[in-house]
Amino acid sequence: MPHIESSGDEPAGLLTEELELELLLEALRQRFGYDYRAYDRMTVRRKVHAVQQERGLATVSLLQNAVLHEAGVADQLLRALAVQPMLLFDDPEQARLTRIALACLHASPVPRVWMPDCAGAEAAWSLAILLAEEQLHARTEIFATVATEELLREALEASIPLERMAEYQENYLKSGGRSNLAGYFDIKGKRATLVETLRARITWSQYNIVTDASPNEFQMIIARRMLPDLGPVLRQRVLRLFHESLCLFGVINLDRPFDGTDPLASQYQQLIPSVPWYKRIQ
Repeated sequence: MPHIESSGDEPAGLLTEELELELLLEALRQRFGYDYRAYDRMTVRRKVHAVQQERGLATVSLLQNAVLHEAGVADQLLRALAVQPMLLFDDPEQARLTRIALACLHASPVPRVWMPDCAGAEAAWSLAILLAEEQLHARTEIFATVATEELLREALEASIPLERMAEYQENYLKSGGRSNLAGYFDIKGKRATLVETLRARITWSQYNIVTDASPNEFQMIIARRMLPDLGPVLRQRVLRLFHESLCLFGVINLDRPFDGTDPLASQYQQLIPSVPWYKRIQ
């Protein structure tokens, strides 16, 4: 556990809470196998406080006790700490840029796309629809990985409410969509699920981004939503993992552009001007 030293300027309450947070994260690692100690601390603290508030708990120590002894609390906290789920085409501009980047996959006979710490079923479904519209779905495999068994179960059982379809259709059209979004879904009652021909191209699995080795070689990695949660040391380790997982001339979507401090920057070429889509060139 990292040693916490007082500068003499920090209120005792803040130091106590930081110690409580360290103990909570250590408990998650030892009891459940999920290591968030190297994640961005401000982000972790914000998410932990949100769960505290929902539970009506005054301190992080009380939350730790609940995590260890009350059913369902650990799942709730782990869900909060994971990448927050996206809605179908909820970022039309990013979807439009993804359409442009997908052109790089045409050169590969069997492209593989990795969505590490995928932001839920609707994130993968959005990509599957984009692949279909670029005539790539029949030969492209999407590997969508999530951190916990609970998130995996939710992704496999996902559906969307029909009342949101109009909102989704509007965002889909803003992204460059060319048809009726509902045509990509099987509708049962008031819920809709992506058609089987597209869902079959998505392989869901549980994967620990902190400890697991590279799961495969990929032609594309989409990591924009998960990278901001990482602390600086873990970020560099994960970027190295992605580099080792990406084939030569494969493309990757980051959360921000490379800068002069990034050791991998010289091995990539910006694919789309002014946005963090890159092609591996070395």
